Amino acid sequence: MREAFLVKVASNPVIAAVNDVKKFEEALESKCGIIFLLTGSIFNLGTLVEKARQHENLILVHLDLLEGFSRDAISLKYIHDYIHPDGIITTRNSLVKKAKESNIFVIQRLFLLDSLSLKTGIKAIRESKLDAVEVLPGLMPGIIRKIVKETRAPLIAGGLIEEKEDVIDCLKAGAIGVSSSNSSIWQL
Repeated sequence: MREAFLVKVASNPVIAAVNDVKKFEEALESKCGIIFLLTGSIFNLGTLVEKARQHENLILVHLDLLEGFSRDAISLKYIHDYIHPDGIITTRNSLVKKAKESNIFVIQRLFLLDSLSLKTGIKAIRESKLDAVEVLPGLMPGIIRKIVKETRAPLIAGGLIEEKEDVIDCLKAGAIGVSSSNSSIWQL
């Protein structure tokens, strides 16, 4: 799955971050090819994943943001075994570890608020065997360069990506892709 993800993001580095189910259809019809599902529930997750597959999109679900599921290893296993997304996104180190133990494609989402969270984030990336990291907010080219240089992990910039220039700046800094909930960015 890691190779398929890297190939898909290389062909189009813009990832549709869907935080409202009403925008899901628009994401399916976009040129993105990869969807980060930041919403959903126990009632609609299977349907959303299946629709993404029918449109030949990779879909990764943000386990921490789903309704009706615990944020634990049991939910991770259930979602992987019965709903079959292409991977998961989580902020939790323990779930990254469990995902890798179960051979599940995982992206760790890091919120960088200050120098301590940057230092802690770099340490977590080095110690885990994650497949990629998503850094928020994404509008920090210097920080993107630092993380890529120090970890060599595939990095996705997310959060506050609003314009074409933001996408270009992130990619120039070393990000392999950008995720955005701004649907106008999906059409780049």
